[in-house]
Amino acid sequence: MKSAAQLFAEAKERITQVTPQEVRDAVARGEDLALIDVREPNEWNLGHLPGAVHIPRGVLESAIETRVPRERRVVLYCASGNRSALAAEMLEQMGYAAVASMSGGFRGWAEMGGDIDG
Repeated sequence: MKSAAQLFAEAKERITQVTPQEVRDAVARGEDLALIDVREPNEWNLGHLPGAVHIPRGVLESAIETRVPRERRVVLYCASGNRSALAAEMLEQMGYAAVASMSGGFRGWAEMGGDIDG
């Protein structure tokens, strides 16, 4: 049996990760990317990245297809980068070709001084 920490670490080895600074730079350049916040509603309500869409991890697979085309670049984030790593792996299995998880998650974004809405 694997621990949660092992599952997170293995997922992070298989997916693409981007730093909060890379996300901020991409947004500043006007790149077309879907920022998806996979945290729970109470976390989203405390603040989120500007322009982000809230799709909680528990409903991601069933909700994303109607909201984000498979060919669009997707950056997922959670609080610390663990749930979003698992979510990125799942979206890749669903055929999303340009998916990344933001390392450090919302916490990393806030610590970097990124703008916060909400």
